[in-house]
Amino acid sequence: MHQPYPSSGQPVEPLRPPAPAPVLTAVKLMYAGAAASAVYLIILLAIVIGDTKAVHASWNGHRLATAPTIMLGLVPGLVVIALWLWMARANGQGRNWARILSTVLFGLATLQLIKLISDLRQPVSHAGFGVTVLNYSVTALFAAAWLVGAAAVWLLWRPASSAFFKPQGFTQALPRHL
Repeated sequence: MHQPYPSSGQPVEPLRPPAPAPVLTAVKLMYAGAAASAVYLIILLAIVIGDTKAVHASWNGHRLATAPTIMLGLVPGLVVIALWLWMARANGQGRNWARILSTVLFGLATLQLIKLISDLRQPVSHAGFGVTVLNYSVTALFAAAWLVGAAAVWLLWRPASSAFFKPQGFTQALPRHL
C-alpha cells in the first residue's frame, strides 16, 4: 500500500503521536534553561556596564574598550539562549537529530563546568574579595543551568521518549515485486 499524494504532488507526512510526558517536561526544562541564561546574561551585563574596571577583557595583552568587552559577553550569551530555544522546539517536534545535538551540547557544557570548577581551585593573588565572590556566583549559576540540561537530556533518552523520536513512516518491510 502506498501513501496518498495531495494535490501539490508532495507525499503526505504520517501523523506523529503527541509528545509523551518526559519529552514535554524536557521541553519545559529547556525553556527554563533559556530563561536562566537570559537572567545570567542580564546580571553579567549589569556588572560589566556598572563597573568596567572590575571586569574587563584583554586581547593579546591589550585591554579592550567597554563596548567590545560587552560584546564578548553578549554575543555568546545570546547564542546560548537561542540554542536552548531551538533545542526545545525541535525536541518538542520529535526531531531525533535535536535529541542527539542536545546531548552533544550537554557534553560541551560538562567540559565547561569542569573548567570553571578547576579555575576556582587556582589561587589568584591579585583578585579581591568581590572577584572571588563573582567567580563562585558565575560557577553556581552555570552549575544550576547544567543541572537543568542534565535533567532534560535524561528525560529525552527515557524509553517513553525514545518511541516518540523514532522515524515515522513504514513500520514493516515492503513486499518485493519482481
